[in-house]
Amino acid sequence: MTLEHIAIWTENLELLKDYYVNYFDGTSNEKYSNPSTQFQSYFISFKSGARLEIMAKPNIPNNRNDTIKMQHKGIIHLAFGVETKEEVEEKAKQLAASGFKILSGPRKTGDGYYEFETLDPDNNRLEVTTKYVE
Repeated sequence: MTLEHIAIWTENLELLKDYYVNYFDGTSNEKYSNPSTQFQSYFISFKSGARLEIMAKPNIPNNRNDTIKMQHKGIIHLAFGVETKEEVEEKAKQLAASGFKILSGPRKTGDGYYEFETLDPDNNRLEVTTKYVE
């Protein structure tokens, strides 16, 4: 069995689509729009086969989870895997240079990974990680 996709509600459909396409090498389909429900979405596909659905619709309430200060139960982050420690460091530099906050790292974790944490334009928490080998 595989994880088919994860979905994110947003008020910034185009911005979020462009972020995952430009910074994480995603490929977007054409925008789907349902005029009767005002629902719009993109599927972003990644080379691993995983997909991310970015969705927008009026009147979706804000999430009360604060991904920076006070995390709550439920899905809290997406993790993108790369092959090397250098790729982790380069992605952190690229995002920081583009104005995205790096929350922690790059660093070695206690469970054998090398990673950093950041936020996408909607403040969804992300990790970029690789298995740590010395």
